[in-house]
Amino acid sequence: MKKFKSDKKRVIYVIGSLRNKNVPIFSNKLRGANKDWEVFDSWYAPGPHADDYLRDYCKGKGLSYKETLQDYAATHIFEFDHFHLKRATDVVLIMPCGKSGHLELGVGIGSGRRGYVLFTETPKRVDIMYQFATDIFFSVDELIEELKKYDEEKVQIAQKCHIKATVK
Repeated sequence: MKKFKSDKKRVIYVIGSLRNKNVPIFSNKLRGANKDWEVFDSWYAPGPHADDYLRDYCKGKGLSYKETLQDYAATHIFEFDHFHLKRATDVVLIMPCGKSGHLELGVGIGSGRRGYVLFTETPKRVDIMYQFATDIFFSVDELIEELKKYDEEKVQIAQKCHIKATVK
């Protein structure tokens, strides 16, 4: 049984909407860009109506919104996402996305992870709070190049440290 301890040095948590059909396409493009990256998007598996089914199920049990959040199913889903979010080195929010995704982005950035936003089109309104993100992109390829740059910088730093250590 997998222990969820990644042997990959970089874990990219993809954040998005269950209804955004571009999530698996984007995730696969990331996986193809670098085989050393673990790209986490397994939260997407329940399908586009999972939140609606949970709401309706809990409503059928007579639970309030607050009680629904405390239900075993909701708690289990939250713990699953939170566990993997904590393993991430980077978080990428794929737009369009809702409130939950923005909360995950905030948690990721607030926990010291690099956080990126990928827009599919220029938003109609300016939201200055996206300045909290490490960077924003309008092209998947540009985002991938940015992610690769960071990998290259780490290698250069490691090489410099090794050179300094061997020179002494």
